[in-house]
Amino acid sequence: MTEILIVDDEKEIADMLAAFLENEGYRVQVAYTGKEALGHLDQAPPSLALLDVMLPDIDGFSLLRKIRETAFFPVLMLTAKSEDLDKITGLSLGADDYITKPFNPLEVVARVKTQLRRYQTYNQGAAVLNLQQLDEYDYNGLFVSKSSHKVALYGKEIKLTPLEFKILWYLCSHAGKVVSSETLFETVWGEKYLDNNNTVMAHIARLREKLHEPPRNPKFIKTVWGVGYTIEK
Repeated sequence: MTEILIVDDEKEIADMLAAFLENEGYRVQVAYTGKEALGHLDQAPPSLALLDVMLPDIDGFSLLRKIRETAFFPVLMLTAKSEDLDKITGLSLGADDYITKPFNPLEVVARVKTQLRRYQTYNQGAAVLNLQQLDEYDYNGLFVSKSSHKVALYGKEIKLTPLEFKILWYLCSHAGKVVSSETLFETVWGEKYLDNNNTVMAHIARLREKLHEPPRNPKFIKTVWGVGYTIEK
């Protein structure tokens, strides 16, 4: 059964979301502190997590970092904050979506379903690819394998989230061409791109960080200002 972990110190909100999700047939675990959440994660990773940013003991961003060290299930951030910087921070750390309080619980349920569907589709695609011929990209110490979904830099494996891998592979498969933020977003996320959407920028920043890229002179993922991003052949 699909299991969802809700982490929120506001008991009324957590319990309300749990009731709505259980009504949809999901199994739900609730944690009111970061410590409780870590306890649930140590037992078994959920299929998806709803994670509040403001927790009494461990802030949501720190908890997200901890999750992304070993797990890549979808994480939706819940917060009362609406500043773009907070959204970019969450997305750059590996969050898949960002929901600002107050929210309609039916919207949260819809977003949960979208993320689970996207994640399951991606993993099914990966399983099929494992049966196909090896498809690799190797450039100046950066190795990317589409069939195994592994990335290595100078022989050391780098852990990427599914979305980060899809972005990197799309750029690799279009090496030598400039790919716009709009194209990346609509291809990877499968949704209509909006002009004020900073999602791609946040994920590119996170990718560069994992590849140890200097911000002003990246070796692999280069920015073509006003156009998009490219990996040179």
